[in-house]
Amino acid sequence: MGRTADYSRQSCSIAATLEVIGDPWTLLVIRDAFNGVRRFEQWQERLGVARNVLASRLKTLVAHGVLEVRQYSERPPRNEYVLTAKGKDLYAVLLTLHSWGHRHLYGDADSGVSFKHKSCGGDLDPKLACGCCGEIVRPRDLEMIIRQDQPTVGEVLAREEAA
Repeated sequence: MGRTADYSRQSCSIAATLEVIGDPWTLLVIRDAFNGVRRFEQWQERLGVARNVLASRLKTLVAHGVLEVRQYSERPPRNEYVLTAKGKDLYAVLLTLHSWGHRHLYGDADSGVSFKHKSCGGDLDPKLACGCCGEIVRPRDLEMIIRQDQPTVGEVLAREEAA
């Protein structure tokens, strides 16, 4: 992907995730997929990204099962890219990134995009909640447990590629 970072020897879910979606163009491709973009030309027009870079990002996202290719025209053959369940699981990540950027980078300025919660009408301020009890989780509420002899990022991605 044109990065110099090599996470393959680490045993870390964050590092493994960065191997798949850590490139800025990749996150913007996923953002636009959530906003209904499905075709190569649409992404290129919206993002202004070079064709080879976009093709590489789409290929990687398909290879990792974040997007799937669907043919929408036989003559001429044309494909579109659709989020898979794995891709849709990134929605909370994007909302959290948006919230962070709004709070810490835009501040009082308007980024031009906001989210309203339809049920209450309030501005969305995403929070992390425990899936077991529903309690809002803060860093001090967590204990990190590190297990030894876990597969490395390289091993995990090699297994995924073989599947």
